[in-house]
Amino acid sequence: MNSTTVDPRPRSALRVAVGTALSLAVSFSLALPLPFLAPMLTLFLLVMRNQPLPLKGGIALAVVVALTTSSGLLVTPLLQYYPLSGVLVIALSLFGCFHYALRGGNNLLSTFVVIGLTMIAAAGATSFALALMVIEGLIKSVLVTTIMVMISHWLFPEPKGLPAPAPPAKSTPDEAKWIALRAALVVMPSFLMALIDPASYMPLIMKSVNLGQQVCITSSRNAGREIIGSTLLGGLLAIGFWTLLSILPHIWMFFILTLFFILLLARRLYRLVQNTLSPSFWLNTASTMIILLGQSVQDSATGKDVYTAFAVRMGLFTAVTLYACAAIYVIDSRRMHRLKNQLSG
Repeated sequence: MNSTTVDPRPRSALRVAVGTALSLAVSFSLALPLPFLAPMLTLFLLVMRNQPLPLKGGIALAVVVALTTSSGLLVTPLLQYYPLSGVLVIALSLFGCFHYALRGGNNLLSTFVVIGLTMIAAAGATSFALALMVIEGLIKSVLVTTIMVMISHWLFPEPKGLPAPAPPAKSTPDEAKWIALRAALVVMPSFLMALIDPASYMPLIMKSVNLGQQVCITSSRNAGREIIGSTLLGGLLAIGFWTLLSILPHIWMFFILTLFFILLLARRLYRLVQNTLSPSFWLNTASTMIILLGQSVQDSATGKDVYTAFAVRMGLFTAVTLYACAAIYVIDSRRMHRLKNQLSG
């Protein structure tokens, strides 16, 4: 069979599952700060790109991450001494990051800047040492992600002769402004909550950043199914995952279960199992499951009540998701009202 006729989707699904599982196992084995970050970044990179990051590119990306995420530290004095001004600067900066990505900018760079402006600024407002720990966790996670992506592509390379994927379509200037506004509004409440207790709300920020990315490609018509449905399904899968992991709580069991669950989702993401849901639905489901599981494992290691913490965290995730749907509806309604007025005028 000619290589150009080979269906790359089964290999892509395996690559995503193996890479994410390896990244998760390595992160928790090395006890990295915020160990759920590396598997999430690996998942996003393997889905977004069909080519591996070269080692030099990964190191360069780690340097860029260090520089961009450290931008959150620049806002820390404002948050400490002029909190209202600091919050407004963060809100405007988030709008600029999402608008940059929607107008054809580097989506990966935009995501890292959003993470830096939220997670690190919130941590720095409370403790400079905590902010440095978050930066350290991000840099180490990027390096682990680079290596795991390289290994995944080595194990499951893309068939030769495949055309490069088409770049995402740019939004029009007016559309980009409205979508960037609603994405920034989705992220802001979690950031404000993290200012109170950064260590407890870091997972909520990551969930909000993930939702911010998702609302950039979701309309109000299907927001409930796409955003709420994927969040609830991610929570249900996390419960099933944790139940199985409790039978044999070992890192290799963690790896095998991650491989199995991500493969189930990746097969649906790549339409190997026919369904009517978008790839972003399955990507958000997988990322929600990883965040919830990562925090549950850390809660267990520190002696916290895992089930109570999970229930609280899932409640917060659901509340943030409902708020995201409301923001999409309100912003889209305002936009349609403005368009009707312009047409009637």
